[in-house]
Amino acid sequence: MAIEVSRRRAWLMAARPQTLPAAAAPVIVGVGLAVEAGVFAPLPALAAFVGAALIQVGTNFANDYYDAVQGADTDDREGFTRVVASGLIEPAEVKRAMWLTFAAAILVGTYLVAVGGVPILVIGLASVAAGIAYTGGPYPLGYHGLGDVFVFVFFGVIAVVGTYYVQAAALVGGTFPLWVPPGTVTLAAVVASLPVAALSTNILVVNNVRDREEDAETGKRTLAVRFGYRFSRAQFFALLALAYATPVWFLAAGYGVAVLLPLLTLPLAVGVARTVGSETAGDALNPALEATGKLLAAYAVAFAVGLAL
Repeated sequence: MAIEVSRRRAWLMAARPQTLPAAAAPVIVGVGLAVEAGVFAPLPALAAFVGAALIQVGTNFANDYYDAVQGADTDDREGFTRVVASGLIEPAEVKRAMWLTFAAAILVGTYLVAVGGVPILVIGLASVAAGIAYTGGPYPLGYHGLGDVFVFVFFGVIAVVGTYYVQAAALVGGTFPLWVPPGTVTLAAVVASLPVAALSTNILVVNNVRDREEDAETGKRTLAVRFGYRFSRAQFFALLALAYATPVWFLAAGYGVAVLLPLLTLPLAVGVARTVGSETAGDALNPALEATGKLLAAYAVAFAVGLAL
């Protein structure tokens, strides 16, 4: 049944701006690493953030639309309100907004393609396609337990490494490189992407633990549905361990002690872990979901500052 919400508020609910830390975090870390390596380039970094934010919002629109039309959102949903399922916005409007948002991301991406060449063209198109395929298409990734892999790869590894790459390529690669110029993709960039990948994925893990019962009823076979609460909690803790082991790797690799700054966020991580380890209801896990997003943002800022210093 529809609820009374203003049209502007309804579109904000569909865009879900609270998810934007997942778009900003990899860019922040990529910038911090670029500053440390002496390849910081502000315009490519800004374009990377705008493109990532548009892909995030486009994916949110896609999730709202496809989950509703495929019957995955029911009246028993414990998460945040979905605008199509609740009747706030017509499905066709949300679908149109999805395509327009992805088109805007591609438009921004044309500049990044000029800087980063063929690698960015491939990454950009794959990111848009994956954003749609997460809940749409003939084989929705999120419905078959592949959502975690999608988030880890695209919102973690590719996003951080891509941000670093476009900055380095802007300085050394010339216009539209056909392949990856030497020195634009480094081991440090790949390793620095792992905490962002891990914490971004943990946002999805919390979401899937909360929605496990509803997802099981509607045929959405997330990892939480396939393997249960115990598996998802172990996954959450393992990803946290990966995130907090990474700064130690950088310290051992010869970076300064400032790379340990992300350890200051451990109290927030422990608080969220306690909730995820013991709760399944939405009234407990919705705040934990927001807290995991805040953890990602705080960690990214601390890590970027530590790398830059």
